[in-house]
Amino acid sequence: MAEGRSRRTLGLITAAIISGLDQLLKWIMIGALDLQTVREIELTSFFNLRWVENYGVSMGFLTAGSELERWLLVGMTATIATIVLVWMWREKSRPDTIALGLVLGGALGNIVDRVRFGYVVDFLGPHIGGWYPFLVFNVADAAITIGVLLLVLRAFLARDRSDPAEKLNA
Repeated sequence: MAEGRSRRTLGLITAAIISGLDQLLKWIMIGALDLQTVREIELTSFFNLRWVENYGVSMGFLTAGSELERWLLVGMTATIATIVLVWMWREKSRPDTIALGLVLGGALGNIVDRVRFGYVVDFLGPHIGGWYPFLVFNVADAAITIGVLLLVLRAFLARDRSDPAEKLNA
């Protein structure tokens, strides 16, 4: 019982840290750095802070062009976050719980943006010269991506490695 509570707490703390860090950095981008007005701040030859208002989800899919679509996206994302929370609550593996906490925290960070602004604030812009091979993203997006990749990787590494023929003969 205590082990399950410990795993859940770890997942919820992970989600809270990611969501909080995401919102803190967005607050800095909007407030102290005024990135919305400045539009872009060069940090290195390969990484800039760049203001992007993302009205859709990953890679511009499902762009919300109206208030109804905005709230449908909020509802869809909240539903997915709820499913992730339930999965995390039932998960027995500590590493998978952490990965689900990353996904949940990222989803919550982006939901807050969509509710507050009507779009998700993206600002992390890796680039090569003037070419941006990756979309501009935020901490929430990175956490979701890392969490999903960890879950997929663990699914491949943790699967049963016995020969399928052995199972048939058993």
